[in-house]
Amino acid sequence: MQNDRDQGASVFECNKTVFRAGWGVVYGNLRTYNNFTGSAIQGVGFTGSRKVGRHMVGLAAAREVPIPVYAEMSSINPVFLLPAALSERAEKIAQGLADSVTLGTGQFCTKPGIVIGIAGADFEKFKAAAQAAIAAKAATTMLTPGIHKAFCEGATAWGKDSGVKSLAKGAEPQGPYAGQPAVFATTAKHFIATPHLLDEVFGPASLLVECADEAEMVKLAQHFDGQLTATMHLAKADHGLAQKLLPVLERKAGRLLVNGFPTGVEVCYAMVHGGPSPATSDIRATSVGAMSIERWLRPVCYQDLPEELLPESLQDGNPLGLWRLVEGKLQQA
Repeated sequence: MQNDRDQGASVFECNKTVFRAGWGVVYGNLRTYNNFTGSAIQGVGFTGSRKVGRHMVGLAAAREVPIPVYAEMSSINPVFLLPAALSERAEKIAQGLADSVTLGTGQFCTKPGIVIGIAGADFEKFKAAAQAAIAAKAATTMLTPGIHKAFCEGATAWGKDSGVKSLAKGAEPQGPYAGQPAVFATTAKHFIATPHLLDEVFGPASLLVECADEAEMVKLAQHFDGQLTATMHLAKADHGLAQKLLPVLERKAGRLLVNGFPTGVEVCYAMVHGGPSPATSDIRATSVGAMSIERWLRPVCYQDLPEELLPESLQDGNPLGLWRLVEGKLQQA
């Protein structure tokens, strides 16, 4: 299921046949998802806003037989710029950030929405390069009018905040639903004191946050709620600070990155595309990678069944030739 992040207008009418059948993809808004009450539906996967995701979790829990909802909802994906890395490659990191923030008009759930550095000449060099890189970006069309409206409202809220400074904007929009890239700046002190800055602005904008020192950077990391990703740009000289950040970030995010940007999500065995609330509604799940299938599986124990009554995949002779865990050991016998 997917929603348009706009609770005021429906993108598509609810496909009630899909809800009754128990399998399919449904697009819509808050009213649409009130219909997933059919007994054939045993689980829900969702991507969209925090409001709708939490509403669906509540509906699922209120059913006569509750079902799981794996909702991917809201993430600002903080990026920490450690001092030695900034000293070595501030301009390169700034260009990579601009490319990542504007990829797909900023409509990746892993878009780096918050970027944190320590005050000084290197962070100023980074900010100047980020301004130039964002200013060179075009305004491109967003997926729906509702998403565009929500983005404009979020960017406007940043701009109206007295503790936030608008640094640069991209090219002027040429269409009615084009998202204009933008970069803003604030201090860690103001960020921590301003709850709405934790809200996701879904689209091509990012907020640069300046810390006074390493201690304030760690304090800011502790302030974040659940995230899909957390990134550190570092050099070898930064490992001491990284060791302070890692124990915090591993409790905040499902995926930790070094010297990259989180918009690339590889489908592989190691991938975790999930995280603590409000990033997702179930901290144990991933929606990308080999482990994602586990959301739709339920364990069953077969005790003392005759061999001929067991599924072939569990029979001692292993007629299917599968790799299996037998008494905790992986084997094909």
